[in-house]
Amino acid sequence: AAAHPGQVHVTLGFDESLAHLIEAGADCFLMPSRFEPCGLNQMYSQVYGTPPLVTRTGGLADTVQDADARLTTGTGFVMPGLAQRDFDATADRVLAAWQKPEQWAALQRRCMVQDYAWEHAAKPYVALYGQLLSETAMTAP
Repeated sequence: AAAHPGQVHVTLGFDESLAHLIEAGADCFLMPSRFEPCGLNQMYSQVYGTPPLVTRTGGLADTVQDADARLTTGTGFVMPGLAQRDFDATADRVLAAWQKPEQWAALQRRCMVQDYAWEHAAKPYVALYGQLLSETAMTAP
């Protein structure tokens, strides 16, 4: 930071307000993970219209749909693995997409309309538990 005054800033520790400013102000949010049971930052980023670049694992795979080549579908960019070539290829896709302002804006809008409310997430679980309970009742001695 000292070598580039005004261009680089380092904050040690976690500041939630700053984290949200970064997620909201970034063009793309990079979140590569080997293991991610849920992940929240990719969802925060989407709410702000910042498409995430993630690895296909856990909750990241559940919450980020890979953008297609024409940018007509998807809510971010999904790397198939953690190898350098995977990152390079996916980063190239992000940069190419960013060069298309209309399609990029549509991608941002798709990100912002994602709804991760518990009301929606809980319904399939309630249905599954109901099904399991009824199956258990039918097979009980």
